[in-house]
Amino acid sequence: MKKFTIVTAAAAGLSTAVLGLAAPALAAPSGNGNAKATISQLEADGHRVIVNRQGSTPLSEADVVAVRPGPEFSKWVWDAQRDDRILVPAGRTYFVDVA
Repeated sequence: MKKFTIVTAAAAGLSTAVLGLAAPALAAPSGNGNAKATISQLEADGHRVIVNRQGSTPLSEADVVAVRPGPEFSKWVWDAQRDDRILVPAGRTYFVDVA
């Protein structure tokens, strides 16, 4: 029984580690891509984007150096009965470094 518990705990820990590392990768596009496309995709998903330029290259020609997640933001919406407003998560701010 003790051997089974150790194996189960190890498998659960490994699964958690793999899923924990995979989730942030899905949340933000990776660097090394077209800056304009990356920014457009983030904005289309409802996120706010702050661009940090590392040169004077136009966005249409620039490459993404890094994408860093910032704070989440919320917005006020009416509830289903339209008699009260509630604060709901609306997206995240991303900092995109381009060169």
